[in-house]
Amino acid sequence: MSTARFTLDPAFTIGTVDPRLFGSFVEHLGRCVYTGIFEPDHPSADEAGLRTDVLDLVRELGVTAIRYPGGNFVSGYKWEDSVGPAEDRPRRLDLAWRTTESNRFGLSEYIAFLRKIGPQAEPMMAVNLGTRGVAEAIELQEYANHPSGTALSDLRAEHGDKDPFGIRLWCLGNEMDGPWQTGHKTAEEYGRIAAETARAMRQIDKDVELVACGSSGQGMDTFAAWESTVLQETYDLVDHISLHAYYEEHDGDRDSFLASAVDMESFIENVVATCDHVGARLKSKKKINLSFDEWNVWYMTRTDAEVSALDWPEAPRLLEDVYSVTDAVVFGSLLIALLRHADRVKIACLAQLVNVIAPIMTEPGGAAWRQTTFFPFAQAAEYGRGEVLDVRVDSPTYDTERHGTADLLHATAVRAEDGTVTVFAVNRGQSESLPLEVALNGLELSAVTEHSVLADADPDARNTLTDPERVAPHAATGTVLEDGVLRATLEPLSWNVIRLG
Repeated sequence: MSTARFTLDPAFTIGTVDPRLFGSFVEHLGRCVYTGIFEPDHPSADEAGLRTDVLDLVRELGVTAIRYPGGNFVSGYKWEDSVGPAEDRPRRLDLAWRTTESNRFGLSEYIAFLRKIGPQAEPMMAVNLGTRGVAEAIELQEYANHPSGTALSDLRAEHGDKDPFGIRLWCLGNEMDGPWQTGHKTAEEYGRIAAETARAMRQIDKDVELVACGSSGQGMDTFAAWESTVLQETYDLVDHISLHAYYEEHDGDRDSFLASAVDMESFIENVVATCDHVGARLKSKKKINLSFDEWNVWYMTRTDAEVSALDWPEAPRLLEDVYSVTDAVVFGSLLIALLRHADRVKIACLAQLVNVIAPIMTEPGGAAWRQTTFFPFAQAAEYGRGEVLDVRVDSPTYDTERHGTADLLHATAVRAEDGTVTVFAVNRGQSESLPLEVALNGLELSAVTEHSVLADADPDARNTLTDPERVAPHAATGTVLEDGVLRATLEPLSWNVIRLG
């Protein structure tokens, strides 16, 4: 097997990693909230009904910004239903997922959940621009953020939250380009309401940070034209535009699945080009950044049948994909794609946090455990902080049906403030190990402190309720740093974290 190579040099960088690149997503969908993060009758539940076993895993995962309450759910969301005494909150039909929402967990509970995770957890609140509009958005903003002395801020205090929630980061709707979205709009319609809402929210607080809806995927018929039209209306009013992408293995085509990040990187680069084209057309020096606020491996082809069979139950089991080693390797490659574009991708939200296509699973009344995808995310969140170095690989390649010719090696590297460097690397090859050589120029590094690898003789191995620790990272052997060159062997179909000190 030919050797894969690249060079690291601190003079050549991509950008600084925004901590919010390691965000996640809590939607009122399936069991993400109920029996996921919130289960008052669970043995581990605290006084607020939050599962402390889940809180421990969320902290270990290292998530930062947490987007809420949707997702498709938000386009039918009445924020007023989610505040005040829980016993007085109305039950509503959720059109997005054909379920019934009890509203027992609402805005105050969401903020309490974030505060219990710790100071790294930042609220990222979505407003309903599907069935509602400007008035409801600014009323929610006033309720959440205004200190006191108005009807809505005083109502928040009456509800037991004297201190403002301090929500700075807001999504202006969700996937409004999608015909599946309640209140779906054309680009012109959405661009206008997004601009009007942004303008009004900035009248309350000029420093809010706003995310406009981009395309729900690169495959949408309106892709790029949608971004161009929306940004024509909102360019000077918003800070980010959103991207959403999910990947799955189709018809046993694992080679293409393993190269999913080729599509993700193309998506990012095409959106950046579109944003900059609009900026040039408007003669603006401002740069719009990207919020990749939904991404994951998701076996979506199963979802339509699941949802259409529902008859308005409360918190059913939905989208509970059980992830394999292969899924985790693809997942890690998607993380690498985000890091490789840290100059423009400033926010990213793994969808979702618990039970629903999630790294953490729970059983009602029972255990919580880590899926295979938990490990790449936790490692990237811990060691992927700092300056992303420019990695240009010279790698053996292979052919895929969906993504053309792809490199067997997918990699990036991050240099921390203390000068240590972490290399994140995926070997997409299914059957052969991949030798790796990395030349280190101008980096004061002398030793390999760790080489962790996630791989398994069974690429379909999974962690389950009955076998929750079947898959976990293990230490690699034979990795050395000598004479300014890192040498390692990447196992077949593997996610690798190599730390250099």
